[in-house]
Amino acid sequence: MHKKNPDTYFLSENNLPFSDFLHFGMSTDCVIFGYKNKSLRVLLIQRGAEPFIDNWAIPGDLVYPNEDLDSSATRILQHLTGLENIYFEQFHTFGTVNRHPVGRVITIGYYSLVRTDNHKPVASTWAKDVKWFDINELPPLGFDHEEIVHKALEHLRKKVRTEPIGFELLPAKFTLLELQGVYEALLNMRFDKPNFRKKILSMDLITPLNEVESNVAHRPAKLFNFDKERYDARKKNEISFEL
Repeated sequence: MHKKNPDTYFLSENNLPFSDFLHFGMSTDCVIFGYKNKSLRVLLIQRGAEPFIDNWAIPGDLVYPNEDLDSSATRILQHLTGLENIYFEQFHTFGTVNRHPVGRVITIGYYSLVRTDNHKPVASTWAKDVKWFDINELPPLGFDHEEIVHKALEHLRKKVRTEPIGFELLPAKFTLLELQGVYEALLNMRFDKPNFRKKILSMDLITPLNEVESNVAHRPAKLFNFDKERYDARKKNEISFEL
């Protein structure tokens, strides 16, 4: 079958050839959140290639012509940081005309929450280094990545009030104090300890274990875990995580 030249098509409004609209680049950029020592962190790479060589940035790259967006995000994370089999989700599209110095590139933003103790990122391919940074102490970032991180954090802080995503940052067994620390870091606010515990326990979504924490200098605290099956059975009731 004869394939028509795209230059034979025009848009009536401005008479531009259709082929002009096929010259856009597309990328995926991934904001990886972690938690440690009462601090919300973001995983950054140090770029070993132009543009913005030696600058810190979130992991990202162009989408290959033969891959879909999720596959691109998976490949980029694995190639640049060594991270595999982690949950990620699209949260926003960034399309400012001059956001990339080389040409028009639209990027699809993804975010992920990982347990930092379970993942050991390693810089590879053109990433020179990879490092966790406190969300409040980020270095200057290349491209518009500061805006992307800010938008991801904004999205995260909205979602954490309606879904139990904070548990993604904790080990499978945790104390109530650790859980409170995660939510304080996520929402950038302090909670009254008794009120926080009362609210969390009233949701009936965490299960007390017959275990306490070990290797601590203070009195060992009771351990809990998140009951995902119970949550899945009840989430249609729109459980609020407003603390």
